[in-house]
Amino acid sequence: MPFSVKALGQARSSRSTMAPDSCCCSPAAMQRRLPILAWLPDYSLQWLKMDFIAGLSVGLTVIPQALAYAEVAGLPPQNLLGLQNIPRQFFLQVYHTFLNIGETRVGDAVLGLVCMVLLLVLKLMRDHVPPVHPEMPPGVRLSHGLVWTATTARNALVVSFAALVAYSFEVTGYQPFILTGETAEGLPPVQTPPFSLTTANGTTSFAEMVQDMGTGLAVVPLVGLLESIAVAKAFASQNNYRIDANQELLAIGLTNVLGSLVSSYPVTGSFGRTAVNAQSGVCTPAGGLVTGALVLLSLDYLTSLFYYIPKAALAAVIIMAVAPLFDTKIFGTLWRVKRLDLLPLSITFLLCFWEVQYGILAGTLVSLLILLHAVARPKTQVSEGPVLVLQPASGLHFPAIEALREAILNQALEGSPRRCAVLECTHVCSIDYTVVLGLGDLLEDFRRQGAALVFVGLQVPVLRTLLAADLKGFQYFSTLEEAENHLQQDAGTQPYNSGGDPVPEHKVALLKA
Repeated sequence: MPFSVKALGQARSSRSTMAPDSCCCSPAAMQRRLPILAWLPDYSLQWLKMDFIAGLSVGLTVIPQALAYAEVAGLPPQNLLGLQNIPRQFFLQVYHTFLNIGETRVGDAVLGLVCMVLLLVLKLMRDHVPPVHPEMPPGVRLSHGLVWTATTARNALVVSFAALVAYSFEVTGYQPFILTGETAEGLPPVQTPPFSLTTANGTTSFAEMVQDMGTGLAVVPLVGLLESIAVAKAFASQNNYRIDANQELLAIGLTNVLGSLVSSYPVTGSFGRTAVNAQSGVCTPAGGLVTGALVLLSLDYLTSLFYYIPKAALAAVIIMAVAPLFDTKIFGTLWRVKRLDLLPLSITFLLCFWEVQYGILAGTLVSLLILLHAVARPKTQVSEGPVLVLQPASGLHFPAIEALREAILNQALEGSPRRCAVLECTHVCSIDYTVVLGLGDLLEDFRRQGAALVFVGLQVPVLRTLLAADLKGFQYFSTLEEAENHLQQDAGTQPYNSGGDPVPEHKVALLKA
């Protein structure tokens, strides 16, 4: 589903920056949930012209792509060589492709390669079309418009060319291509999605259907939502407006719920078609209405023509649409910026050859482990001197307490002579119960060794937590200088305030509250 830009961006920007309204039926709230109320009152004929052109361009792109993706979603893959009965798993696909390379259909292979070359040439032409200037002669502007239309709708143009070639062979009685075949006319009947499936082998229950979906049940919505937000943010940054992420997710969710009533496969935002939409000069979401109308008209009046579309041409559309998404530059960028990020990228990339969901899951787990490692091994700045000062560079949570405890003990108590230590907690904004227990044990370790550990820079929530825990020997100060002076004077083990005096009971009670 393409996202509109420009004036749509202004509408999004206006609604995303509005202050929250307590009434869900207020005009502001209604505009946030129904964007048409924001742009329709100011709609103009100029916008109508641009929306119509953009909607037509996207429609000519989306129809052949939808046919191609439907092949991938519901039927065995057709790898461009006309091979059949090839497994879906990537490595098995490669193996069986080379195993059956002798069965390659020459017609499909040649047509597929020709379609790929045509798509590439048209794309290069589209990227290098010079901009139109008002002083250009009318003939030049007309030719520019024709070239722009042909290159923008290149998918439809190439698929139509392939269908025409296939029909020419059909007339002669010889068909060298595998064709799409019959396509049902019109929309499927509107009905609730089936929660059981009856086949010749029996009935598949809803629980079994969910089990068969496996991890895809979670991966498909997750990837869809991530892609939608990524598309919206990318075009928002290009067109200087802000997005309402909740609205984007609401739109995608509602679209898929309604789509399930007509047997649609899951849909999400599309980088390619959104780019076509933006480059076509779309002004408002009305461009999507034109695209939808074109698709519906095609379902009613053009499905008979879909019969002659060769599957090799659809394979070429898929390959040329997906190939630009492989960005080899990201490896060099990550190598320069942060090499550790290459690990989840490489694991995800390699395992996606096996199964996409396994690749995404493995990449997510590796990223989580990297994050946990950073949390469990926080960098600690150490300042040597008569009093050892340790400053954790990040927050303290349960995975980090053991590493921090070992670092403090090794630095302060393992050497000779034993030294008192100051834990500078300016960057610690929250702690959990495990951290409290670990700090209690640490204080006890210092007490047994005849040394002291005090705290500096505690934020109020952390201080309240530690005071509520009533740790034995817990002392805190406002500044590092006060803590060092106190330790050098070797004053008792009571809680002290910023002046080195015991904390009044009423203040301790207030902090514990």
